[in-house]
Amino acid sequence: MTFARSLMLVLACGATLLAADKEQSGEKKVGPALNFKMKSLAGKDVDLGKYQGQVVLMVNVASECGYTPQYEGLQGLHEKYGEKGLAVLGFPCNDFGAQEPGTSEKIAEFCKANYGVKFDMFSKVAIKGKEPTPLYKFLTSKEANPKFGGPVGWNFEKFLIGRDGTVIGRFAPDVEPTDEALVQAIDKALEQK
Repeated sequence: MTFARSLMLVLACGATLLAADKEQSGEKKVGPALNFKMKSLAGKDVDLGKYQGQVVLMVNVASECGYTPQYEGLQGLHEKYGEKGLAVLGFPCNDFGAQEPGTSEKIAEFCKANYGVKFDMFSKVAIKGKEPTPLYKFLTSKEANPKFGGPVGWNFEKFLIGRDGTVIGRFAPDVEPTDEALVQAIDKALEQK
C-alpha cells in the first residue's frame, strides 16, 4: 500500500469518526442553503446553521426601492409565523439601482423607524458582479440549486428554505409577502417536521 493510499484511508476514517461524534453529540447536519457564515447588521458573525430546523425566508432588501414597503409584510410574516418556526432574514443589497446606499447603522435605523423590523437583518451583500457573496452565489447557481437557481432580478427576491436547509421555493420581487402563493408555501413548509 502506498503512502498516499494509507493517508487517504486515515483521513477517511477520521472523517467518519468526526461525523459519528457529531451525530452522537446531537449536532444536526446543516443543509446546503444554511451552510454559510454572514455578518449581522451589528457586525457580528452569524452561522446560518443556527436556523437549521426552521423554515427560512431569505430576502435581498433595499431602503430606496419601489418594493421597500414590503418590509411591512415581511415583519407581519415574522410576527405571525415566528413562533411556529419561520425565520425571515433580510440581506441589504446595493446591486440593483443603487437603492441601498446606506451604512449598516443607517439601514438598521431606517428599518426600525419606518417598519418596526424585528426579524434578523444582515450586512450588505453582493449578488451580481465578479464577487457575489457565497450565499447568493449558491442560491443563484444552476449547478448547486438546479430547480431555483438563476440570476436575481431585483430587490426583494425571496428564497424559501425548508427545515432541512434546502431551497424549496423562489418568489419574484413583485410577489408581496402577503401573496397567497407565498403564504401557502410557508404554511406547507411549516407543516413538515
